[in-house]
Amino acid sequence: MTEKNINILLVEDHEFTRMGLSMTIKTIPNLNLVAEATDGQEAIIMAQEYNPDVILMDIGLPKIDGITATKKIKEELKLDCSILMFTSRDSKEDIFAAFKAGADGYIMKGTSAQNLINAINTVRDHSAWIDSAIARVVLSNIQHENEIQDNTKLQSQKEANKKYGLTKKELEVLSLIVDGLSNQEISEKLVVAMSTTKAHVHSILQKLYLKDRTKAAIIALKEGLVQ
Repeated sequence: MTEKNINILLVEDHEFTRMGLSMTIKTIPNLNLVAEATDGQEAIIMAQEYNPDVILMDIGLPKIDGITATKKIKEELKLDCSILMFTSRDSKEDIFAAFKAGADGYIMKGTSAQNLINAINTVRDHSAWIDSAIARVVLSNIQHENEIQDNTKLQSQKEANKKYGLTKKELEVLSLIVDGLSNQEISEKLVVAMSTTKAHVHSILQKLYLKDRTKAAIIALKEGLVQ
């Protein structure tokens, strides 16, 4: 069975880079270069005219940059094509802006021809492609955001507890109360005597100025004492 040709629109403003990419694409049997654009404005016009399967899009383009062109092609023209960003920019701002604009993949200039072919085939099938170097940037950013969120939650919890002065053990017991555990279940989970658990619960209710466990659970969540 013959593999279906992939029609490609190449968008690149640097002449020698464009010529090199054009030659590479033309040597691949199932890749069909239908048009070339030198700026973002041309890219939008040619995308509508040729309706390619894949657009190989640079970011640093004159007139209209590649990210803006991508957004217009995806949101305004609503073409059923895949856009693969092909760029030398590796900042997290550009990476996330490109994907937010609707890009299907992001690959760095200087990659091997085979890697580029793999990326084109992947996005053609409407699957995401992220260059390995870019994946590290994305992962690093996600990890950093998670750390910030964790630190923010911890700080908020500490600030909330200053108001009530619960001990570490009381916060642990309060968390189990929020989870719906009875005194017996709390005792078994913490491996402590029932009298110890009751003492902790009594102290928690006193510090929260409450009389029942249900209200304690509500206050705990509302005030951010437990997450």
